[in-house]
Amino acid sequence: MKNERVQGHAAVLLANVIFGLAVPMSNFLLKPASGADGNAWLQPMGYIATRCFFAAIIFWVIQCFLPKEKVERKDLIVIILGGVMGFAVSQSFAAWSLYFGSPVYFSFVGALCPIAVMLAAWPLLGERITGIKTVGVVVGIVGALLMVYQSAAGVSLEGSNNLLGVIFALLSLVTWVCFLIVTRKVSAKYSATTQMKWTFLASAIIMVPLAAMVEGVPTLYTSACTWEAAGSAAFVVLLATVLGYFMIPFAMKRINATTVSTYTNLQPVVASIVAFSIGQDILTWDKPVAGFLVLLSAYLVTIEPKTHTPHQ
Repeated sequence: MKNERVQGHAAVLLANVIFGLAVPMSNFLLKPASGADGNAWLQPMGYIATRCFFAAIIFWVIQCFLPKEKVERKDLIVIILGGVMGFAVSQSFAAWSLYFGSPVYFSFVGALCPIAVMLAAWPLLGERITGIKTVGVVVGIVGALLMVYQSAAGVSLEGSNNLLGVIFALLSLVTWVCFLIVTRKVSAKYSATTQMKWTFLASAIIMVPLAAMVEGVPTLYTSACTWEAAGSAAFVVLLATVLGYFMIPFAMKRINATTVSTYTNLQPVVASIVAFSIGQDILTWDKPVAGFLVLLSAYLVTIEPKTHTPHQ
């Protein structure tokens, strides 16, 4: 039992470090003038299409070596529609956020996920909001407003439009939370591989032709591609997309969901350290302040109320 808990903590720790590292790598692939011809290595839709296409292939190949699960038709519809919303739509917004704005602000907006889930679960699932969680919501909102205000003031990095970047990050967060709520029941019935193979297949069918029609051939797939660009893309697809989606369900079976959610706070820390160290972003006074407020709020909303048991 102890070994399983250690494995669970190790898995979720590794997953969130990978997700944090993927933010600056994705930012590198998406930023204009990053490619050899002056264009980005990948445009936002091409970025999502790349992740969908290769992840779909990998998950379907993996499924060939695992027991086949029969999925009910109504559940399959939920998996596909929810998956498209949770990956194709949500990650498209995320890609546009990184294309326009700051990777640090993007990672901090993502850390607001526990707050958004709690607020959505309150009217939909009837979950109680305690006083300490209310404080957490207020603190998180203050942190988010600080990011929006500073982005509008134009004091953040070199992003072409940091305010637009924050707005797209918030839209990505909202659609991701909707995905979590919509798919909460089917997620408990089927394995992660079964869900992901249909999610990425449906997303690829939509995004690949759409990206080809709108954006054409990405610079990443031309002779101008460098090893740095190819390596970043491979990291995002193989580790941040495929391995990450294995690690989280693996951890959920060994440690409780509240513990798993607290590890999400590692992502903005890792992303910010890397972004600052490689010059993708500039350390201004608002970023550590906003980061502290967001991480504090995420901690507060994941605190479970103590239950008092009667003395025997």
